[in-house]
Amino acid sequence: MTTLVHILKGPSRFLRRLYDWTLHWAKTPKAQGALFGVAFMESSFFPIPPDVLLIPMVIAKPRRWLAYAALCTLGSVLGALLGYAIGWGLYETVGQWIITTYHLEEAMVLVGRKYQENAFLAIFTAAFTPIPFKVFTISAGLFSINIATLLIASLIGRFGRFFLVAASLRLFGRRIAATIEKYFDIFSLVFVALLVGGFLLIKVVLK
Repeated sequence: MTTLVHILKGPSRFLRRLYDWTLHWAKTPKAQGALFGVAFMESSFFPIPPDVLLIPMVIAKPRRWLAYAALCTLGSVLGALLGYAIGWGLYETVGQWIITTYHLEEAMVLVGRKYQENAFLAIFTAAFTPIPFKVFTISAGLFSINIATLLIASLIGRFGRFFLVAASLRLFGRRIAATIEKYFDIFSLVFVALLVGGFLLIKVVLK
């Protein structure tokens, strides 16, 4: 247990700094660009989900919850096109590097199998859950999934997820903000566990 806590202390401190930094910039126009950028990158190669930025931004400006959810969705869906392009034309170089970095070689095979069963449902599930979305966007290009299927499933899944997160914060923002501040170290450890668990979830869910 002590070893696990020691391993996660680094990510915990990083998340604390990221959280504080985001709260500061959430009150400036630059926060929206950051939210869009993270959502865009996460769909193809970036490991941190945009929820990390979305949460404090909605807490800081709860009346803009729907706009932030929509912006996050737009960035993520456009980023899915980049992931698709990587899988379609750059898989042997960029795509392989991303998949190898996150140790997702086996997951790519499993995703290909799910695409044969129901591509729309597979993409929607990944878009809505903690399963790393980048695996599905890259594999969609690799397996030549219809782009319309990718876009529609991504749009529904991503907006559903970000809408629920933002709407919950809009309703219970102050209470949630106070809880996050008080128990941030615990939340950060849970977040790291969920981030790692998302990659492991692929092998469990898709089998």
